[in-house]
Parts: sequence; C-alpha cells; structure tokens
Amino acid sequence: MIGSGVVFRTRSWIVLGLAMLTVGAPAALAADCPGHPDALGTSRTLVVDPREHPLIGTMQYRETLPLKDHEVVLTFDDGPLPKYSNQILKMLDDECIKATFFIIGSQAKANPDGVRKLVAAGHTVGTHSMNHPLTFDRMPIEKAEAEINGGIAWTSAAMTDPSKQLAPFFRIPGLMRAEGVENHLISRGIQVWSADFPADDWRHVPSDRVYQLAMQRLEAKGKGILLLHDIQARTVAALPKIIRDLKARGYRIVHVVPATADRPATPTTQVEWLLHPPTETTPIARWPRVPGFVFTETRTLPAPSLADLNAQTEHRPLLPRKTMALANVAATLPVPGRDLFAIPEGSVEVLQSTTLSRRAATRLAMAASTPRADKGKAARSHGHRTAHAASAAPKAASKHAAQAPAPKSPAPRPTRVASLKKRA
Repeated sequence: MIGSGVVFRTRSWIVLGLAMLTVGAPAALAADCPGHPDALGTSRTLVVDPREHPLIGTMQYRETLPLKDHEVVLTFDDGPLPKYSNQILKMLDDECIKATFFIIGSQAKANPDGVRKLVAAGHTVGTHSMNHPLTFDRMPIEKAEAEINGGIAWTSAAMTDPSKQLAPFFRIPGLMRAEGVENHLISRGIQVWSADFPADDWRHVPSDRVYQLAMQRLEAKGKGILLLHDIQARTVAALPKIIRDLKARGYRIVHVVPATADRPATPTTQVEWLLHPPTETTPIARWPRVPGFVFTETRTLPAPSLADLNAQTEHRPLLPRKTMALANVAATLPVPGRDLFAIPEGSVEVLQSTTLSRRAATRLAMAASTPRADKGKAARSHGHRTAHAASAAPKAASKHAAQAPAPKSPAPRPTRVASLKKRA
C-alpha cells in the first residue's frame, strides 16, 4: 500500500508538472515580447533550401511550405512605402511577429532606410522585381532578367551586408508566372514564391472585407502563406483585426529564412510540402499512370521468313515467284512507330453507324467504282432526256389533244444492292 501510494503521488507530480509546462508555454512566448504579455509572437523559425523546393505556393504550384495545422506565414509585397510600411512594421514589432517582405527595387531606391528597418527588426527580405511590371508572363527573358537583377541590386544596395541579409526569395509581380522566368530563377538558386491564399487588399474594397477574406480563406485551408501588401491603407486598418483573430483561433506564426552554410535546412519529408498530404485511410483518387511501352534499341526488326508462315516444303512452289526469291534474303523491317495502332479520326463513327447508313454507303461506293464509265455517262444522259420528255409531255398533250396519244414510257425499276454486286 505504501509503495503504491508513492507511485501514485509521483505520477501526480509528473502530470502536474507537464500541465504547468503546457500552461506556461504561451507565457514563455509572451516573455520574448517585452511590454506585450498577450502578444501573438512567432512560434518557430523554418529554414528552407531554395534548391530543394524551388516553387512554392498552392495558388500556382503543387508544393507549399511544410507547415503544420494552424501555422501561418505572413508575407507583404510592393514596399517599402513609409506612409504605410512603417505602421505595419510597428504592429508586427508590438506582436513580436516575423514576416517576409518582397521589395520592389524602385521603392528600395527611393526609401533605402525602410529596407534597413526591416532588416534591423529581423524580418526576411526578398525581392519583387525593379518596377513591378504585370507582363512577366509574356515579356522576353532578357527583359525579365533585367527586372529581376534591378530589384536585387537596389535592395542589396540599401543593406549593410546583403550577402547575409537578402534572401534568395522572389515573387513574380501579379503572380504572372511564366516557365522561362521560373527556369531562370531556379538556375540561379532563387526560390519562387506564390501564395496559398490572398486577402485581395490590392482591390478597392473596405478594410473589413480584407479582414474577412483573410480569415475565411485561412479557415478553409487550415494553414498556409498569406499574401498582403504593405503599401495600402486598407491593409493597415485590417491587420490588427487579423492578428486579433489569429490569436483567438489558435493560429501560430512561422518565420521563414533561407538555409546557409552555418544554418542547415529544417529536416522535412517530401509529403510535408503538400498542403494536405494524403493519409493511408484516404483512397488514392487516381491510379498511377501506366508507363509507355519500351521499344527495342535496334532500328530495324527481322522480317518474317517462310518458316514463320508455316509453309510446308511441298506447298512452296505454289507461292509467288517474288516471295520465293526473297525467301533466303535476311531482310529487315523498320521498328513500328508509336502511332501504328492509332485509330484515325472518324473511324469509330463509321463502325458504329446504323445498318441503313452502311447500305447507302456501300451502294454509293459500288456505283462510283463501276468500270464502265462511258456506259454510266450514257445512262445519265438518257435519264436527263427521259426527265425532259416527261416534263414536256403535259404541254404537248394539251396542245395536240386531237392527235394520237404519245406512248407511255416504262416506269423506272429500283436499283438493288444485289444487282450492283453481281455487276461488280
């Protein structure tokens, strides 16, 4: 009894200690944000290698960041613009939130101090082209490269140590993606960011609508990358409400940084980069694609011989002379093409046509292939003369009623398919 009581008390202390740790977790997180005990804070830092996963954001790509349920990454485009960017920066600092900013080169050129403030606050800084053209999906790759390089150059110029502070992250303006641009960025080790859901704060909508769209779409996804803009007054007005609801609904902020030689990427599995990874209890919606046939490496195949035709020796004299001449020649045949067994367009409709249409088609084909072309012409001319005489008969009868009646022409007999077959 004494021993069991000690074990029970020990287990109670362990459970109580775990409960205290669980309750104290938010307090510890809030302690990292002096003066703001109820701050949302940043739950963790995610280190990513742009070369391993170069395209992220399910609005356009298959993969997204490897986030857990109720984890959010805040991103802001088009800044810095002091009038609004400084207000957003103050809100994030008050809540100890770390976000990712995609800077326009012309904005960095006009306001380099705004870029330095982002770096000093510990946010991740990527780039967003030089002039934000909405033609990346159709501009020449040389012009796109100049836009990319201009944004990187002017954003780097605003930093004291761009090699350590500028992230190899790029978001295409307007999300106007193009394969050539993506391949160019990937070849340079730059990660292309799309998003998982926007708040439509670039549209002329009220700030309440921005807040509603952000939370509705986040609730629908459960996690992901939120796209906002730090150059809009409506975003400034909506952000406090968004942060308030993130705290109330149990969401956590994740800060994303690039991997370096001193900071390896966070270990993840391939399936974690999917927004909603499949589980073993969920059946696969589509079966794996059947692989294509693999043809032989040789360019030609051996031709069939007489032995392949099961031709007996006593029957070989009956074969054509040409076949006998080629019997002992080691001929070869080309490898069949992939479209050898393809059904031509319209063949299925012909095979599935009705019996009546097949009979009509056979009748027309046989009539067209009659060898006696001259006889056909004579028959057609005779038919025209007969039709003309028949049309003129009523007029002649009315004009010459006293005369003897004209002889009646025999009624035309119907043409049958069987008779056509016999003639052919």
